[in-house]
Amino acid sequence: MLKLYGGARSRASIVQWYLEELNIPYEFVLLDMATGEHQQPEYLAINPMGKVPAIVDGDFQLWESGAIILYLAEKYGNMPNSLAERSILNQWVLFANSTLATGLFVEASRDKETPKLLTPLNQMLTGQPYMLGQEFTVVDIAVGSMLAYATMMLPIDFSPYPAVVDYIKRIKERSAFQKTIGKR
Repeated sequence: MLKLYGGARSRASIVQWYLEELNIPYEFVLLDMATGEHQQPEYLAINPMGKVPAIVDGDFQLWESGAIILYLAEKYGNMPNSLAERSILNQWVLFANSTLATGLFVEASRDKETPKLLTPLNQMLTGQPYMLGQEFTVVDIAVGSMLAYATMMLPIDFSPYPAVVDYIKRIKERSAFQKTIGKR
């Protein structure tokens, strides 16, 4: 059975959300970050960086939330066949984990970056329920989690971006979201 390693209030909940969406059985291994369990040799053998999340799937080990959700999408048949279409999914997952997360969560640049990021997202989401159209994908796990976290943790006024607000509401209503990130 796949094992997901995480800590309280970590990006492991993003992976957990996707596992729930995919209905994949997994074991969640909660590491006590306060006592440094993630810095012990047993865990460093899985992720030498000592960060969470990480997964162990049989003999395969992987860390970084974006890499993990892309692996899950590939393994469980949710990736398109064409290289171009897969690259678009990869682009958005990388965007969420780097550009969007940094733009929203780094306080020093938040005021400047928020409109640059949310304005085009608002335009994209106008008239479509999910990031890439009508279908919920791994992109929605990546982008949706960052936007949902932002509404829960940051002093950002999302009201100028009504399509983004509607999207976040849709994401938060998903059963798998409520079982994972929504429990916070």
